[in-house]
Amino acid sequence: MAIAAEARDEAGMIAAIVAGDSQLFHELIRPYERSVYVMAFSMMKNEADAEDVAQEAFLKAFRNLAGFRADAKFSTWLITIMLNEARNRLRRSSTAKTESLDDTDPETGSVSPAVLVDWREIPSETLERAEVRSLLENAVKALPEIYRQVFLLRDVEGFSVSEAAEALKISEVAVKVRLHRARMMLQKALAPVLKSMTPARRRWFSWS
Repeated sequence: MAIAAEARDEAGMIAAIVAGDSQLFHELIRPYERSVYVMAFSMMKNEADAEDVAQEAFLKAFRNLAGFRADAKFSTWLITIMLNEARNRLRRSSTAKTESLDDTDPETGSVSPAVLVDWREIPSETLERAEVRSLLENAVKALPEIYRQVFLLRDVEGFSVSEAAEALKISEVAVKVRLHRARMMLQKALAPVLKSMTPARRRWFSWS
């Protein structure tokens, strides 16, 4: 999570909110709104459902704030609420697909490659960041859910191994294994593009 968010007196803010200063809740969740939405979208696959899940997660966090345990990070607790809400909605709509760690092996080739944009067709160097980001986003979207979640929490949102494990309700070993497999899948999907890129362009893929 962002350093600015970590530096805040979140414990004091939470205490004030529980005591009745409900308006402060908006300030409390502000640094995490993007993270919650990104994770919700990664599971729900469409903007409307992602917004609904994120909004419901914030409401549930507000209603249950008095029960928040200070020995955990607020950001981790918030993401956990969102993940549970998303899973419940997917379960109710019967669209959830069960995936276990043993079900998907990146070596089997069962993972569909991402649909990549040909970066050489983009003439302006000023579009480099947007172009690279688009390539990565497409590849991440193609990851099976269990790997996509770990990758987003660890490499995008900056969660520690223990924080990601707590949020996803899995072991730290599983987090490390899934992250490794996610990175390998992304490297495989992006290999043709990465080989063609200059070192300056490849630097955006810090895990490659």
